[in-house]
Amino acid sequence: MTDRLYYNDPYLQAFDATIERVEHRGERLVVTLDRTVFYPSSGGQPFDTGVLGPLRVVDVIDEDDGSITHVVEPGTPNVELRTPNLEPRTPNPEPRTNLERGTLNLEPGMTVRGAIDWPRRFDHMQQHSGQHVLSAAFDRLFGVRTVSFHLGAAVSTIDLARDVSPADIAAAEGQANRIVWEDRPVAIRFATAEEAARLPLRKEPVRGGTLRLIDVEGFDLSACGGTHVARTGGIGIIAIASWERFKGGLRIEFLCGGRALGAFRSLRDAVSGSVRLLSVLPAELPASIERLQADAKDQKRSLAALQGELARYRAEELAASAEPTAAGKLVARAVDADANGQKALATAIAARPGYVVVLVSSSTPALAVVARSPDISLSAQQLLASLMAQFGGRGGGKPEFAQGGGLAASPDAILKAARAAI
Repeated sequence: MTDRLYYNDPYLQAFDATIERVEHRGERLVVTLDRTVFYPSSGGQPFDTGVLGPLRVVDVIDEDDGSITHVVEPGTPNVELRTPNLEPRTPNPEPRTNLERGTLNLEPGMTVRGAIDWPRRFDHMQQHSGQHVLSAAFDRLFGVRTVSFHLGAAVSTIDLARDVSPADIAAAEGQANRIVWEDRPVAIRFATAEEAARLPLRKEPVRGGTLRLIDVEGFDLSACGGTHVARTGGIGIIAIASWERFKGGLRIEFLCGGRALGAFRSLRDAVSGSVRLLSVLPAELPASIERLQADAKDQKRSLAALQGELARYRAEELAASAEPTAAGKLVARAVDADANGQKALATAIAARPGYVVVLVSSSTPALAVVARSPDISLSAQQLLASLMAQFGGRGGGKPEFAQGGGLAASPDAILKAARAAI
């Protein structure tokens, strides 16, 4: 069983340990030590990264037998070791490392120095401690239990057992931050299952035996194996970013400490840029955006009306140049228009009796529209399908109108094939 140094000192960043096992699991090299400061993925908190000697630790696993294994691989360490990377337990005349070739011979019995990626660890400590305080605030104020917790790479979430109002969310957030700013001690305690049963734990432990307890003085007591700050002031701030209904309850997304600062900076930059572009004060942004949206809708309606009027004029011009065929008067042209423009033109022409319309964009891959007048028996859908069978693309429609895109051919080739099919 591995001695988990982080249990008693989450702030310990570097350590020396003895290698107990070295094994390959597929293409992964896995190292087991007699003790470690590396936290494995557990309880919603991700694993630590760092270095063992000159090797990078890229995963940490909590094994069923109580040991912790470290998945390592060669690479440039992003954590500095302040003592020699690797030292044999006993003098050895033969070198046991070959750093020039970037390889390392790890053997049981050797002493190795490791170090965690401290910024990553402290970020996790802030988020995890913040979760305890926030969950306790919901529980104390409204009797709402936290059923799950996830510490993500960018944001963290808690799932509440039931829905609560926005006012309740704000109240819990305020209460949680009051505890943070009071800088209360966060103690680590150990208790047997029998002792824990007599303590006011926020939720019932999921395991037996000796329990590790995280005690936020006078506010929360929970069984937890994770890493936490020594005082609530180390959390910095707890900011709720969003919430949504989830599985009959409520999912709360939150950020603590450095993550909250990063989110504020991003929001500040976005607001500052928007204020400069719109020449309004920050508080006026919602109303200004609403006006812009209304103006855009008005302009879209005006543009649609103008495009419809223009399509009618162009339709008259194209209809006048129709080719006589056995199926009807054929308008087969390449036009510089998008899908909506093609549709408006084809529909305007096909509103007249006796017309078959094939319009192809001048771009490649091409857009194509096929339409026919109500008195014409030719199927626009089948004609488009025959063109796509030759030139590829996707699309569909009905007997009177069909539309597709992605035809890999020139407009002339597509129109020629359409004439042949008709």
